[in-house]
Amino acid sequence: MAKSAKPKKVRSELKNTAYEIFIGVLSILSILNLVLVYVFRSDPSLQTVLSVMNGLFSVIFLIDFVYRIFTAPSATRYFFRDFGWADLLASLPFAELKVLRVFRLVRVYRLLRKLGVRTLVRTLVKDRANSALMTLLLMGILVLEFGSISMLAIEENAEGANITNASDAIWYTIVTIATVGYGDTYPVTNLGRILGAVIIVVGIGIFGTFTGYLANVFLGPSKSDPSAEDEEDAATAAPDDDTVSAVDAGDDAAGSSLADAASRGVAAGAAAGAVGKGVDAAPDRAAAVPADVDAARLRALLEQSEATNAEIRRLLARSGT
Repeated sequence: MAKSAKPKKVRSELKNTAYEIFIGVLSILSILNLVLVYVFRSDPSLQTVLSVMNGLFSVIFLIDFVYRIFTAPSATRYFFRDFGWADLLASLPFAELKVLRVFRLVRVYRLLRKLGVRTLVRTLVKDRANSALMTLLLMGILVLEFGSISMLAIEENAEGANITNASDAIWYTIVTIATVGYGDTYPVTNLGRILGAVIIVVGIGIFGTFTGYLANVFLGPSKSDPSAEDEEDAATAAPDDDTVSAVDAGDDAAGSSLADAASRGVAAGAAAGAVGKGVDAAPDRAAAVPADVDAARLRALLEQSEATNAEIRRLLARSGT
């Protein structure tokens, strides 16, 4: 069966819905971090955590810019008219340029206005794999930042604490999210241990979901895989084969071949039909029949056709069809 050509995927400046929301929330978080940097300038530990997170956001936004410019319908239009230049500058590690990340919020607003809230929710529910992945990645980033800040605030001045600076807090949070658990840093307060348990649960969910997502991507059937269509074609063709087998079985039970009888009947019927048309035709068509046609031969052909048809009916009656 000939397969129709698969239409090309239309490029769009707006990407996957879950991905756009993920980038939008990160943009809001990065702008919030800029505010926290200026509000808590006197806290060096907090400044260290925020600097690490801003560096992580810069890497993510730079990857996002490269992805958009290579998949945009028009790279020039994206760069100059759709705030691509702002995406590039905001991804650079300069605090003065990070305020340009507000332009990413314009893209999220356009997405919400284009789809509407109800359509947006239905899209996220339908695309459960990407939605779950982006949600857990976002949770991981939120836990990394606010878990480190909270753990540092709880443990920094506790008696016998070994999480005493920003480096210790970030290291503990990363190791706990990854469910590695080296044990070199650990909380000593009850509140810190509760927070550590929450981080462990979130880490298990993140890596479990991420592992399942990768398994689905690399081991799941491809959307363009023609095997499903081939199986459907085989299933469609199967009843024809079964029908042929059933007919053959009926012929064996009857003791003769219906195929041979049918072929003889068709040939004889064609000849009889031709003769009948020649006999019943108008006088002007009768003139086209050769004069030397033997009437006895024609009657013999008609009798043979009738006998063959009777034999076919007898065989069909015996085979139970």
